[in-house]
Amino acid sequence: MAGLHNGDVNMLDRKSGPKERARAAPKAKGIRSFLNVDPEQQFEIVRGLASPVRVRILRLLRRRGPLNVNQISEALRLPQSTIATNIQILEESELIDTEIGRARKGQQKICAARFDEIVIRLDGEETSRDRDIIEVEMPLGLYTGYNVSAPCGLCSTEGIMGVLDVPDLFLDPCRVQAALIWFGRGHVEYKFPNNAKVLNAKVEALEFALELSSEVPGTNANWPSDISLWVNDVKVGTWTSPGDYGDRRGVHTPRWWKLEGSQYGALTQWHISSKGTYMGEKKLSSVTLAQLELAEHHSIRLRVGIDDNAAHPGGVNIFGPRLRQPQP
Repeated sequence: MAGLHNGDVNMLDRKSGPKERARAAPKAKGIRSFLNVDPEQQFEIVRGLASPVRVRILRLLRRRGPLNVNQISEALRLPQSTIATNIQILEESELIDTEIGRARKGQQKICAARFDEIVIRLDGEETSRDRDIIEVEMPLGLYTGYNVSAPCGLCSTEGIMGVLDVPDLFLDPCRVQAALIWFGRGHVEYKFPNNAKVLNAKVEALEFALELSSEVPGTNANWPSDISLWVNDVKVGTWTSPGDYGDRRGVHTPRWWKLEGSQYGALTQWHISSKGTYMGEKKLSSVTLAQLELAEHHSIRLRVGIDDNAAHPGGVNIFGPRLRQPQP
């Protein structure tokens, strides 16, 4: 399986032909943006970061938002000429966005940071990754449908969103900022673009990666829950989560999040091909790719939840990129 980026719900569909790439659209307010860098293929970005002054500029823009050259110069207490030279390098490295705005006298250049996190990869992921993979990452809160029951709720990296145990609040537009979703019964559903159909390419396998755990008020390591996935309304398989983990704080768990709350889940990888549906080497069901009729749909609908007939209806936590993974 291809390496994963910093996403919430990942959909990987194998196809014949070259890997598709696209420039990221401007981020919406409240949404974190990430950049994975292959230092061999993206040396200009590495060059852009190779200066304490430029790193300070990026941190300033990330913290305070768009600023002009004069404001950056004043904040960092550096000459305008030094700032202007380094801004030009950051522009060439595509680490910042700039636009020309009006000033009291003439015009001014407004600068804004493009990314919240930049990761320099030394594992050779980009060069070793299969060339026949399309990868789509879905923000955790960007579900297109839901039907959940209490206990339920959402939180961002900043705090609880809305009021706990009120299913109707799952419609709040702020859900796009969610870093953790939990509910006792029901499901959430996502729509992924069917890029293989657009490219007229044959899909050989479909993979989904999600970080999941059971859900119980507080935590309980022995709280099994049958968590199921449906694709295009076809139930592809069920995985029994052992419990709701709270034995140690998650690596990215914010300090405000109580220790008694869910801390992390298990990274699950669901693989669907002509041989059936698998999680690792374990076969979950005999549902094959053909039964999903991908060529007949413009989207690939993924539903995550608890089946009405589940033997262990122990709820579900779905973790995003900033609330995940146990401490070593």
